[in-house]
Amino acid sequence: MNQQSEYKVARVQSETRAPSEKTTVPNVAQTPPHILMIAPSLDMLGGQSWQAARLYERLQQEATLKVSFLPVNPRLPGPFGRLQSIKYVRTVVTTLLYWATLAVRANQCDVLHIYSASYYSYMLSAMPAIFIGKLYGKKVILNYHSGEAEDHLQNWRTALPTLRLADVVVVPSGYLVDVFARFGLRARSIFNIIELDRFPFRERSPLRPVFLTSRLLEPLYNVGCVLRAFALIQETLPEASLTVAGEGWQRAELEDLMRELGLRNTKFIGRVPFEQMPEMYCGADIYLTATDLDNMPSSIVECLAAGLPVVTTDAGGIPYIVTHEETCLMVQRNDHKAMAAAALRLLREPEVASRITHNAREHCRKFIWATVQNEWLNLYHELARPRLKKEKQFVEGNRQSAISAE
Repeated sequence: MNQQSEYKVARVQSETRAPSEKTTVPNVAQTPPHILMIAPSLDMLGGQSWQAARLYERLQQEATLKVSFLPVNPRLPGPFGRLQSIKYVRTVVTTLLYWATLAVRANQCDVLHIYSASYYSYMLSAMPAIFIGKLYGKKVILNYHSGEAEDHLQNWRTALPTLRLADVVVVPSGYLVDVFARFGLRARSIFNIIELDRFPFRERSPLRPVFLTSRLLEPLYNVGCVLRAFALIQETLPEASLTVAGEGWQRAELEDLMRELGLRNTKFIGRVPFEQMPEMYCGADIYLTATDLDNMPSSIVECLAAGLPVVTTDAGGIPYIVTHEETCLMVQRNDHKAMAAAALRLLREPEVASRITHNAREHCRKFIWATVQNEWLNLYHELARPRLKKEKQFVEGNRQSAISAE
């Protein structure tokens, strides 16, 4: 995603022609709306970067759009790249390069599609893009992905006034639509994309006590609750195993907790690239996630696609995308006893696990590109329409002048 193929855009040229020369007027259809997608690149592992990569790849195949990509975390060229390995310095130099590139490229597009999280990420990445987009008179889509939206909107004074500058706010779930509505902001829901062909469905019969969790190792995701639940599971099934995929500043603390709980067959494997996640899901039989706050976690949807039964907490937007007893088993937040009981139930009642996984695979179809494609295309064209209308009027004026000259 560092380089983008560009459409050849026809330009209207004002030239002095002899009356006998035939005047050629460009076709408006040759100038599709230009969308500049602003998001983290895959150098920054996370849900936003992966969703942006998926959408960008799909949009590149649309003949009715011209799409380019601007990473909020650009790589510094040559030897300057070493600066990005120095804590704090990397934030300053990367942000300055991003701002400078944004100032140049934003004026070359019709619509800025800005991916956004909350707090400092919003302030350093999204806010400058909103300001520059409005300064240049461009249409702005603010694509907000953070499950921490309520706290962000309530406690950061810069959030509401700048969000209101966006022409459209897009969120990936009805949960955030409701959160934004409580603050007087209208948001439009367009689901995150799942590629079913990347996650082959595997029938798990019989179900084995092979567990996986793959969230960031940070307090928000409460991986400690998963470890405590697994300790209870091992009291019943000593042979049970747990793989903890993911990285974060709590890793050492969580590994200490693992030892304190006396867990066996438990391994922390660190960061796993997105392209290797289908293999991780295929190797497990039950997925555990104990997050305290979330929006539309792609990991849950990917598990559903792969036939991996999910035990999850009822945090944030999760009840908006899965349903207890139908597509998952759901427990209250920070209740490790309930999580252990739900996991053991799946092992004891294989018919429940089978029903849930088959329902879940079918449920995933609402998240595929064919379902959300028109929502994005219609939005882009809707916002770009004023520019296209002006261009058409300009071309028609040239056409009439050309006819008169002949």
